[in-house]
Amino acid sequence: MFLDVLIRRNPSFIEAAQALHQQGLIPPNSYVLDLDKVESNARYFASEAGKLGLKTFAMTKQVGRHSGFCQAVMRGGIEKSVAVDLDCAVSCDRAGMKTGHLGHLVQVPRVHADLAAHDLRPDYWTVFSNDKAREAAAAAHRAGRVQNLLARIQTSGDVFYRGHEGGFAAEDICAVADMLEALEGGTFAGITTFPALLFDQDTRKVKPTPNLQTLAKAREALAAAGRDRIEVNAPGTNSAVVLSALAEAGATQCEPGNALHGTTPLHAVEDLPEDPAVLYLTEVSHNHGGNAFCFGGGLYIDPVFPKYDVKALVSSEPTTAASALASVEIPDYSAIDYYGMIDATGRVKPKTGDTVVFGFRGQAFVTRANIVGLSGVSRGTPKVTTIENIFGQAAGWPEKAMS
Repeated sequence: MFLDVLIRRNPSFIEAAQALHQQGLIPPNSYVLDLDKVESNARYFASEAGKLGLKTFAMTKQVGRHSGFCQAVMRGGIEKSVAVDLDCAVSCDRAGMKTGHLGHLVQVPRVHADLAAHDLRPDYWTVFSNDKAREAAAAAHRAGRVQNLLARIQTSGDVFYRGHEGGFAAEDICAVADMLEALEGGTFAGITTFPALLFDQDTRKVKPTPNLQTLAKAREALAAAGRDRIEVNAPGTNSAVVLSALAEAGATQCEPGNALHGTTPLHAVEDLPEDPAVLYLTEVSHNHGGNAFCFGGGLYIDPVFPKYDVKALVSSEPTTAASALASVEIPDYSAIDYYGMIDATGRVKPKTGDTVVFGFRGQAFVTRANIVGLSGVSRGTPKVTTIENIFGQAAGWPEKAMS
């Protein structure tokens, strides 16, 4: 779905990645990042959010918490991260990006509460329950600080991905606020949910979920109880074009992730301000039975769209020509993605060692892929910066790739 956008809007990035792979400088099974575009996307997003008074925290999981990505985002004006889990926070902190928001979507494990409170010192820490609130506050108290706590709230009719459920009853928010405020080491700072916005397949637009109205009603109840200066965290499909809707709904915080590399669902159907800045690159291994098998490892395509004909560019030299496009069968989610299977019966005749480029909405952190940063694409001097694993650590790829 996103390869067409990449070809139209960032062809030099594709061709740079292809050339560097053919030179042996990018390994197969790699998410490749155009760090110049990431920086400009972050700058635009930060500017638009700033005009609306929205605090902005960057989500980095989709691109494996790559250190160069974090640094490009910071150069663009987004200084802090939202961590999907503790690993995410640690990786971003290692890269120099401090933690703006922790505990959402994944709560902090009890044994790591002290590390989070003492070493990461998040601006905001989301809690789903009394137990988790007490753990966070007690750890902050031991660290000699008072922690801003966000209460994740929910009510009947709210939308959650299966396995993401949890949170305080929205109807009890005033009592929850009092409880959090009373904790030694903690203070009530505001409310949050996920997702506040979602892409609608039928209209091909981003729409508010019922959760956003739940936040609004809770904010009104808190204001009536005298708590009228709170944070309202409203993540989900946060492109720059939806920020005014969030601000109008009372949000004070937004958390771009896929927007920073141009892969929200809306980017696949509309040309938005953020440019595409990520691709998945691999190579042909062998041919068998009318298919060319390409190395996998990172072929997790975030299922925000119904199944479609996945295509890839297959070539031994840099190209974005339509004549290099071939259909690819991706292993089912129940299988290990050792290989993708390229249709070799059409006009494209893949050869062993050919470069294969996909454009899809990935979730690199759940894969075993490499994450590769490129600088200089916009200046015509592309260069590999670092090759890292999904925890933002150097992958130990041959030194010639880094020289």
